[in-house]
Amino acid sequence: MNPSSPGWIIKHQSVIKKLLHSTEPNSDVLYSQLLQTGFIYGVSVTTLSYGANEPLRWTEIERAKLNFFDCLYYIYFKYNREDTHFYSAVVNFYSQINPKEYHYFTSFKKPKPSASSLEKIIQERIQTNEPVLQKNFSNLITNALLFLDVIAFDYFLNEGENSIAFAQDLEATLMNTIWLALMQKEEKEHYDKLLLKLFEKSLRYTRNLMREVQCIEDLPLTHFPKLTQRRYLLDLAALAIWDDAKQDYTEYLFLENFGKLLELPTETINTSSTYIHEFIVKNRKKISYLNYSNPVKHFYNQTSQTVKILILRNKKRLLQELLESKDLVLLLSQSTVRDLSKAEKKRVKSQLLNICKSIPSLAIFMLPGGGILLPLLVKFIPELLPSAFNENRIDLDIEET
Repeated sequence: MNPSSPGWIIKHQSVIKKLLHSTEPNSDVLYSQLLQTGFIYGVSVTTLSYGANEPLRWTEIERAKLNFFDCLYYIYFKYNREDTHFYSAVVNFYSQINPKEYHYFTSFKKPKPSASSLEKIIQERIQTNEPVLQKNFSNLITNALLFLDVIAFDYFLNEGENSIAFAQDLEATLMNTIWLALMQKEEKEHYDKLLLKLFEKSLRYTRNLMREVQCIEDLPLTHFPKLTQRRYLLDLAALAIWDDAKQDYTEYLFLENFGKLLELPTETINTSSTYIHEFIVKNRKKISYLNYSNPVKHFYNQTSQTVKILILRNKKRLLQELLESKDLVLLLSQSTVRDLSKAEKKRVKSQLLNICKSIPSLAIFMLPGGGILLPLLVKFIPELLPSAFNENRIDLDIEET
């Protein structure tokens, strides 16, 4: 059974079905098992159904597909011991919560309930950003938010209505939690800001998130009464502030206070604070980019080199396009001596994207998630322009429109 080949769900479904019939479904037990697989953290090193006994050597993405399917099936099985309407339930769920700007359903038409339809949904959901940021740190960010779908599916089966509102509320709360967690770092780096951007680029239900909360007491935690929902909030906060060094006191205090606000048991709070470090240390060899002391820094540097190579390969064409855009060159020149206004930054972004459209090799900036890479393009432009532009480093914070 290969999760990258059509028909894999039908072949696999009997395995999870047999497993569930031999146990009593429990969401909290499921969550603990998912922590061990790494699925909650966005890096599936094992699977719920097979553990270490994989019939084939699966990729991390393929394990994520299996774990994601098993989660959805597990939640459905908790309410319905017969799976006759499982595919209908999942398709109805995604039809309700799927905003049109996200292409779960490429035709925007509700597909027929089937294993094939679910395979397409899972494929699209897990690899939304892969064409741009393939095999790098962003997969962790995108896939760490997959469990949000599982929680929302549970809500859908239990409540039926307003699933999109619940998903939006949970996603916004997660992002504000992550933002507050990053603010606790005693030494904040440029890479922490990049990490936040990567999380924001992975949003599925909230297009324009406002970071209005000033402290954890402002978070709408009463909206999420279930233990798994609260554990997920705490574990994502722990993931956000993880680095290779020991957890500093302010970070530990933040997680402890947050756990208490979530009314979680002391043991659960302590586990959340330490387990992420133990998991990553244990699985470094299985997760290549975690072999670096700062995986976000590694991601940035690696992507930066990729963008530089693309620019240098298209140097002549790019320089020609830049020189033909007098307004853009003027703004880039001014950016070396003053901060550009919000409107000017948007003009820079728009004109740069127009240039990228005209150069096929730079189409990477036009794909979903490519906006993350645009500041890297700006960073290397001075190397193409006359020497007067190189005296000062261009550092634009290109904002999303």
